[in-house]
Amino acid sequence: MKKITAFALVAFALSACSSPEKQAQRAQQQILHSEPNLAAAQRAAVIDCTPANCDAAWALTKRYIQQHSDTHITHADAVAIDTDVPDDSGKAAFSATRAQKSGGGATLTLFAQCRGMYGPDSAKGSDYDECAEKILTTQNGYVPFLMSHASQQ
Repeated sequence: MKKITAFALVAFALSACSSPEKQAQRAQQQILHSEPNLAAAQRAAVIDCTPANCDAAWALTKRYIQQHSDTHITHADAVAIDTDVPDDSGKAAFSATRAQKSGGGATLTLFAQCRGMYGPDSAKGSDYDECAEKILTTQNGYVPFLMSHASQQ
């Protein structure tokens, strides 16, 4: 009986120690996975290209979307790339636009959405953290991907 009581006390003490750590980790995730960070990632997923490199950058954009989307590309032309809408919650879909600039070149923009990210009244949905992580990683990696691959061409 004393062994069971001692074991229960040790287990309780250990769970109490890990609880603040878990709470701190959740709080950190909530800070990382926040609307301001998602808005910043959207602003970072924009790049201008010149007439000389726009076609190559657009082709790389399509490849990047293929590599990161949970769904396949349903449409791709000279001005837009779209992936299918995910069937399952927590799955990310991406799209991109190529907006011509006066004087030549274009602005390329990568957009993201995720099923299950938001609930009613724009509240955070059950898959918010998982979705936010996918979106943040992909959008923040888009311009560096283009820059690194463009320098290799």
